[in-house]
Amino acid sequence: MQFKKLEFANAAGQKLSARLDLPVDGKPIAYALFAHCFTCSKNIKAIGHISRALTLERIAVLRFDFTGLGESEGEFADTNFSSNVEDLLWAAEFMQEEYEAPTILIGHSLGGAAVLQAAERIPSSQAVVTIAAPADPGHVKFALGHTKEIIERQGEAHVDLAGRRFKIKKQFLDDLESVHMQKTIENLNRALLIFHSPTDDVVGIENAARIYKAARHPKSFISLDKADHLLMNPNDSRYVGSVIAAWATKYIDVDRRNAKREQVTEKRIVARTGQAGFLTDILVNDHSMVADEPLAVGGTNLGPTPYDFLVAGLGACTSMTLRMYADRKGWPLDSVTVRLKHQKIHSDDCETCDDSTGMLDLIDRDIELAGPLDNEQKKRLKEIANKCPVHRTLQSEIVINTTLKE
Repeated sequence: MQFKKLEFANAAGQKLSARLDLPVDGKPIAYALFAHCFTCSKNIKAIGHISRALTLERIAVLRFDFTGLGESEGEFADTNFSSNVEDLLWAAEFMQEEYEAPTILIGHSLGGAAVLQAAERIPSSQAVVTIAAPADPGHVKFALGHTKEIIERQGEAHVDLAGRRFKIKKQFLDDLESVHMQKTIENLNRALLIFHSPTDDVVGIENAARIYKAARHPKSFISLDKADHLLMNPNDSRYVGSVIAAWATKYIDVDRRNAKREQVTEKRIVARTGQAGFLTDILVNDHSMVADEPLAVGGTNLGPTPYDFLVAGLGACTSMTLRMYADRKGWPLDSVTVRLKHQKIHSDDCETCDDSTGMLDLIDRDIELAGPLDNEQKKRLKEIANKCPVHRTLQSEIVINTTLKE
């Protein structure tokens, strides 16, 4: 997916590192703001998978590192839950000034509690998503273990979290005590989607139940069966992303979305491959899809190959052409099924080919016609299949003009 590296300032004027993920053509129909988990960063893979799913639906995603984490300035020891909420508000203001205010707020773990707390102060937000979120940010104290008593007694202590060492001060604990989430959730006044795993051993599933019970409709709960707290299995984060993407489109202003799409007056196809692997985002007019390569050749097998798309185009064109012809003739064609197979063969193995040197592309096309057609009708439809526009294009000389954008 296309992205931009950005920076914006927090309340103290410190620079927070951000990344804006965009649809392949760089023209989103809406924006989302993502808050990462406690002591995490914007660059964890799970967030990337969720963000990709949203950009495929033309929703841009801003994710950033909270103060003192990742690539952002500031000292983590001087931060707390309330400062995280303030960071979110500054992020939303930055989006409004530079791009567009966020419609969707998404938070993972403590970031989920933060977006619940921040939503009321972000007027543009219409929908909130929490992933493995605590019902009360005070839950974080359980992660501190026996160190909590040391912090209470000495005013600060170093804590090992997720393999990294952090200094936490007593003000962090005091701030957690001052936050009351129950009323915040009751008065959310936004659509809410809750994800949680019943096997989450960091933030228990009972937290999701408390959030759901406190919230008013519209609200939904999705159980992430067998997922861990950080969604380490890519299949889990991709699933979360695809569900959010489908759900979130309901809360994007339809008239405004259509108006943006109508701004595009010419047909266009855009394909973009990033720095790693072959996974490629494709935008065909307003239809998003992905292409990839099989695992055996270094791909991740998350989409059809370029040849698959080419052959699929022939299959679709064939069936559409037969449908159109049968309708025009008034023939009883119930359905058309086209099965295709593409392969490279040696030209000397082709009995009907003129060229006997090198390799050739062979496409086997099997057509199944359903309906009470007589033999003459079936024979004519087979002839018509060879006249479909894509078939003709593949068998004609093609000129491709290539320019390099400066």
